[in-house]
Amino acid sequence: MPGMAIADSVLNPPPARPDITRAVCRGASRHLRERGYAIVKEMTFANGRRGDIVALSPSGELLVVEVKSGIEDYRVDGKWPDYRDYCDGFLFAVAPEFPLEILPEDVGLIVADAFGGELLREPPRHPLAPARRKMLTIAFARLAAGRLAAIEDPELG
Repeated sequence: MPGMAIADSVLNPPPARPDITRAVCRGASRHLRERGYAIVKEMTFANGRRGDIVALSPSGELLVVEVKSGIEDYRVDGKWPDYRDYCDGFLFAVAPEFPLEILPEDVGLIVADAFGGELLREPPRHPLAPARRKMLTIAFARLAAGRLAAIEDPELG
């Protein structure tokens, strides 16, 4: 029926960009936790850039994951190389329908939806200098502790 397609598109609109971002972020975070990483979302670095997901491995390795909701989001964002100075490995996390061929091959890759993710490509490693690793690990811990304190005692403000 011709009217059904219109009604279906109104009742079941395609996911909006923020919904895709949330779903990919959730699935990539779940995947990283399953691999033993502790994660924080939206961590700001000294250069002013903010990592969508920062993951800390049991051995102290830091990964930055940049979540891309679609082609437009990827194409307008030229800042992702700036993250490499703040991690041992950099990855993109994208939805299953994302055209993977447009992503650079010299970064890691997670494909994720709201329920989980799969690592398709390990990120090339470029170990952090010890002083920077220490600074980032302390910043990671302070951010996570501050967020936990705000949940436990919202009046802290």
